[in-house]
Amino acid sequence: MSTPRFLDLPPGVRRTDVATPLGTVAALTALPAAGGCELQPALLVPGFTGSKEDFIGLLQTLAQAGRSVVAIDLPGQYESPGLADPADYTRAGLGRAVAAVAAALDHGPVHLLGHSFGGLVTRETVIEARVPVLSFTLMSSGPSAIGGARASDARRLVAALGRTPTREHVHALWADHLDAPARTSGLPDEIYAFLRARMLANHPDALVRMAEELLSAPDRTLDLAATDVPKLVVYGENDDAWPAEVQATMAEHLGAQRVVIPGAAHSPNVEAPETTAGALTAFWNRVETPPRPAAAS
Repeated sequence: MSTPRFLDLPPGVRRTDVATPLGTVAALTALPAAGGCELQPALLVPGFTGSKEDFIGLLQTLAQAGRSVVAIDLPGQYESPGLADPADYTRAGLGRAVAAVAAALDHGPVHLLGHSFGGLVTRETVIEARVPVLSFTLMSSGPSAIGGARASDARRLVAALGRTPTREHVHALWADHLDAPARTSGLPDEIYAFLRARMLANHPDALVRMAEELLSAPDRTLDLAATDVPKLVVYGENDDAWPAEVQATMAEHLGAQRVVIPGAAHSPNVEAPETTAGALTAFWNRVETPPRPAAAS
């Protein structure tokens, strides 16, 4: 799971709720500390077992470029209420929820970003074209199901929670598998307390269904490539989820710009926030700046 390094909201960042026809979504909204929002907004979507706080290190810097930036909890994550029908926790169903958030912001086309599992969700938003998207960024996300050690972790979670997951199962999962590693990792007490509260607040159905989606996602690179949305693939040089070469190949097939963040692993938003924010702002600004006409000869 992504682990934020601090929790105090920077200047210009506030906790909000976004009302949509599909339900209320918890968010952190950042606005420039000075000046207006002259640029188009950005919408940031976290990964599996993540939350809006995963982006807390980026928000102020991104907003200072002159745009509003909204980071959300997906439905069933942390402070966002769960969905009435567990069947809606598919990639496509969550992608529609993201589209509903973008539409509810009512600020025109957004720069959409998905981190890790959030990338698998938001690509559905782009492919289904239910809402205008100005650009799309895949951050530390791959073309299909996750593998390796993280896949093993997801399978253990599904096995621990069972086919009829309950809050009691989630508490047992934390106590039996997650508490000791979190306690012994050297985290400050407030970050440990946050990680525990976040995991226990997740809707049990959401945890299981999202894990299953993470383990079964097909490769939709060709479908995504067929959209005319400008694309960016960004990841840490030491990403241990989807291998760097897999993400590089995906970027090539998408015709996407690719940025590798030095010194970062699976969460460049946490591990190298200033470098990551600079790469995102540069990409978004280029998308919004029309090319100059060639000078007459």
